[in-house]
Amino acid sequence: MRSRVIMVLAVLAVLLGTGLLVPAAYAKLSGDDATGGIGGGTAEKVPAPAPTAPPAPTLAAAPVTVDFKGAFFSWALMDRKTGELSGSRNMTSTSSTESMFKVWIVADYLRQLGDKEPPAAMKKNASLAIRDSNDDAANRVYSAAGGSYKALPGGQPSQVLIRAIRICGLTDTKRGNVPGYEGWWSFTRMSPRDATRLGDCIADGKAAGPKWTKWVLNEMAQVRGSVTKQQARSGGGRWGIIDGLPAEIKAQGPVAMKNGWTILSYDGNWHVSCLAVTDKWSLAVMLRYPRSRGLAYGAKVCASVATQLVTPQPGAALKVPQQPVGKL
Repeated sequence: MRSRVIMVLAVLAVLLGTGLLVPAAYAKLSGDDATGGIGGGTAEKVPAPAPTAPPAPTLAAAPVTVDFKGAFFSWALMDRKTGELSGSRNMTSTSSTESMFKVWIVADYLRQLGDKEPPAAMKKNASLAIRDSNDDAANRVYSAAGGSYKALPGGQPSQVLIRAIRICGLTDTKRGNVPGYEGWWSFTRMSPRDATRLGDCIADGKAAGPKWTKWVLNEMAQVRGSVTKQQARSGGGRWGIIDGLPAEIKAQGPVAMKNGWTILSYDGNWHVSCLAVTDKWSLAVMLRYPRSRGLAYGAKVCASVATQLVTPQPGAALKVPQQPVGKL
């Protein structure tokens, strides 16, 4: 009898235990906290990956194709973060700078002043030399910087040019060799490779010094006037590379620029030099081509080079004969 009672109690205990365990297990499997999911707690939510923003457009080494008709076409690009140079295979060949050299003349004069302010009239000349490419204003600044139009013995360059070569590390630049115009700053011979170094030298502060660098870059960003607004001794110079840049690059910050252009009687060609620089890159394009093609032709070639170097590239390159790219 006693053994039966013990057996009955044991069976009841097993049944009761089972009744308690099954609902608990069911609760775990069904997510009894009303949130759903196996395991009962709140289901883990894996966040969706954040969309990757496309890289900001910039200028970088790339093949350039230009349907160019003329005597000379060359370009060079400097990555100002790495110092890497790329460009056409003839980027070390030289052409005349024309008014592009005015930005060095102004920087050289202001650097020599140090912390001093120039006379108001001379500061105005410096501004006009860059913004309006005014020849008379540039000549006044050139003389104040120590420049001379006299032909120096032995074909020596002026002190203004000597300082440009030394301070900016120019390796291809030399005094112009046009008979009867020896010593003229506008006939300075410079390669696109050196022109990018000049742009970098201005932007990094070596050219104008700590007090005046920002002022010079601001003047370069304020260059004004189109190819159609030309006078005998000044003219509009806001064209070329700036026209080939997309709005996304222009929105990143001011683009400092200075172009040079003239028709030279001794060869009957337009001599066009385009320079632009930002905190990321320095780009130069130099051309010589028949006067019959007009200034607008050179402006478009400079713009086309800039457009084709935009990275990432928004559109297809022009389908014209390819100009090879070289690197240093």
